Amino acid sequence: MIGIIIGLALLMFLAYKGLSIIWIAPLCALVVAITGGLDLLPAYTEAYMGGFVGFTKSWFPVFMLGAVFGKVMEDSGAAQSVAQWLTSKFGKKAAISAVVAGCAVLTFGGISLFVVVFAMYPIALSLFREANITRKLIPGTIALGSFTFTMTAIPGTPQIQNLIPMEYYGTSATAAPIMGIVGAIIMCGGGIFFLEMRRKKYNALGDVYDEPKDKAPEIDLSKLPNPALSALPLLTVISLLNIFDLDIIVALLAGILLGVALNIPRIESIKTTLNQGASSSVIAIINTSAAVGFGTVVRAVPGFETLTELVMGIQGSPLISQAVSVNILAGATGSASGGMGIALAALGDQYLQIAQATGIPPEAFHRIASMSSGGLDTLPHNGAVLTLLAVTAMTHKDSYKEIFVVGSLIPIAAVIAGIILGSIGLV
Repeated sequence: MIGIIIGLALLMFLAYKGLSIIWIAPLCALVVAITGGLDLLPAYTEAYMGGFVGFTKSWFPVFMLGAVFGKVMEDSGAAQSVAQWLTSKFGKKAAISAVVAGCAVLTFGGISLFVVVFAMYPIALSLFREANITRKLIPGTIALGSFTFTMTAIPGTPQIQNLIPMEYYGTSATAAPIMGIVGAIIMCGGGIFFLEMRRKKYNALGDVYDEPKDKAPEIDLSKLPNPALSALPLLTVISLLNIFDLDIIVALLAGILLGVALNIPRIESIKTTLNQGASSSVIAIINTSAAVGFGTVVRAVPGFETLTELVMGIQGSPLISQAVSVNILAGATGSASGGMGIALAALGDQYLQIAQATGIPPEAFHRIASMSSGGLDTLPHNGAVLTLLAVTAMTHKDSYKEIFVVGSLIPIAAVIAGIILGSIGLV
């Protein structure tokens, strides 16, 4: 048990310091293996690499196609077109809500969170300039629209955090719609309310918009494709996944093909776009697989049985223990999908048995696992947080408070509401 705790703490500390999880995950797994009495070489070649390769085998096509789809939408200008159309309907008086809506539509349409950050930043900058809102709120606003309710709560979202539980609970992407919608309302409504409070506070202090040193390029609206046509690939992915109940791989492939077909003249080099999209997916899947490999070693040591007893012994609904385990591991790895992958690989079968024994629908476990993955994952060492701050030219000191509240605290409150609903049968 002590070795597991030390390994987790070391993984979190080194990740926070900016070291790559690709090499620190096996290093921390080594600590767990030594203290757990495992033979070191088999612990790496069999346990660690078994978990690593297993996750990659299951999810690499989704990561790759999702990244390619996002790159097609970005390079064609389709993502910016949809976002620009949405934000124009809100106006500068609702700049924060406009950016959240733009991010939400792109994320729910299947575009990678990282692509959304790059696509939305110039639009957010323009809106915040018009509304005279401090740039310190841009990271929190983009995080709310991209990293929260559309990633984990809204039933049917094609993001990986909503797809992983399907493998363990035999559910669909639309699992537990009541829990998901209530959670989404809490995350979205609570997040916008908090950000508007922060805006008023900054305004009262005289902290308003200031132009960044490296000014983002202006968006030439005349060069953007038609927003209605641009939205078709997004709608295709969502409808094929949820209405026609096709596999996410088929849905993403259809979105890619339609996105390319509609925008051939606008994509400078289709080969380059596809190559860059595919290449960008590699680091994402390897990072997540490395975290899952660490979890596989943890599961192999004798102390894990004690840890399992502690987690499963948490009083109250079994949904609570699942939420706690997913949150802790997502926080330790700095990855929503990685933390959830570790937790469900280790405990998913047991929770499924509990669901069958207690009568709590597996869909409730699906939705709580998904929403919980988007809680403590948004700690300072999270890769998406670091990317977001880098793109927006902000620091943790400037903007992390808002990111933490909208990306961790409010989603945890939504999970609590979801647990209450799931426990009384409102799924």
